[in-house]
Amino acid sequence: MTQDAAPSVSHRPAPPAFPVVVLAASAGGLPAFGHIFGAFPADFRAALAVVHHRHPRGPGFLAAVLQRSSTLPVQDAASGDRLQPGRIFLAPANRHLVVEPDGRLSLSPAARVQATRPAADVLFASVAPVCTTHVMAVVLTGYGRDGTHGILVVKQWGGMVIAQDEASSEVFGMPRSAIATGAVDAVLALEEIAPAFVARVTQLTRGQ
Repeated sequence: MTQDAAPSVSHRPAPPAFPVVVLAASAGGLPAFGHIFGAFPADFRAALAVVHHRHPRGPGFLAAVLQRSSTLPVQDAASGDRLQPGRIFLAPANRHLVVEPDGRLSLSPAARVQATRPAADVLFASVAPVCTTHVMAVVLTGYGRDGTHGILVVKQWGGMVIAQDEASSEVFGMPRSAIATGAVDAVLALEEIAPAFVARVTQLTRGQ
């Protein structure tokens, strides 16, 4: 009697091997993002995914506006895009941005979180188990508590968390809520955030 063929094994997709920076902001976010993106070097070796709270039916000009001050390519994410070092993906209006286990991006029409869609909590919580210690999350200026739950997941998986300080925030609600969790590694002025990420990415990619 012939032996049955071994059953096929389903392997978990390999996660991205590069650092991933995830950022979130609401009110005051446009100038904050512009400042940070403009301070990244052109050879920045991390992928970036971004949530900005915007009107669900507003014009889709955010990528074009941010591109004016960014050293890196900026685009609205589409389902099936893959995280890539040196590229900035934005959550589109009225869709949550999700990082899948293989580093692909997907867009979700699921219910609002913290009264918003897209929500930082969704992005942060999805990327943390995929990229684990290679995740760097920052909560920037804005109203409300979005990002507060997400940073706890990032810390659970060994990632790094930064919050913008009050003096440089247009609205301190989101950073204040994040800081109150005790899970924030550093509270930084706006101009200190990009250099902190550059230093961390250099540390993570040394020897690659």
